[in-house]
Amino acid sequence: MNLPNKLTIIRILLIPVFMLVLLLPLNWGDVIIAGTTIPVTSLWGAIIFAVASITDFADGQIARRRHLVSNFGKFADPLADKMLVMTAFIILVQMGKVQAWIAAIIVCRELAVTGLRLIVVENDGEVIAAAMPGKIKTFTQMFSILFLFLNDVFFAAVGIPIGEILLYICLFFTVYSGIDYFYHSKDIFSDSFGK
Repeated sequence: MNLPNKLTIIRILLIPVFMLVLLLPLNWGDVIIAGTTIPVTSLWGAIIFAVASITDFADGQIARRRHLVSNFGKFADPLADKMLVMTAFIILVQMGKVQAWIAAIIVCRELAVTGLRLIVVENDGEVIAAAMPGKIKTFTQMFSILFLFLNDVFFAAVGIPIGEILLYICLFFTVYSGIDYFYHSKDIFSDSFGK
């Protein structure tokens, strides 16, 4: 069990902790940061999400630099990432901070692209690399989740709904990058629709 895989397992184990902190009826009060009132449970949820997101970045960097790519890592790393993001969006829907249709589009795209990557690997063994639209999607997704949990801290005082702005940018790049993945992998389905 190498270090990147250990980080992936830590990320997976943080998901139920993240859920429990945010979903159990705990009343730890509020905290004020930069003039913004944030429930302590939301603050802890954001911290756990941030730590888990950092492990996602770190395990990939370490695996590539040390040539520690493994089948477990190829399977578990993207799965842990999707599980974390989907859990966060579902909780945000329950909290009334994200509309259900937005979360549904994001979840459907993640499932569709994950399925597509599996088919591509099965057919020719090449993993689809993340293109720039996918990287923008991931960046805006992570920060929109953080700012939504933190009630737009640092931006609320000036009336900028940064979490919502990032969410809609994320939504755009979610759809765009999903279409882009399928467009560049269209040959995979040529046997189903004819050439």
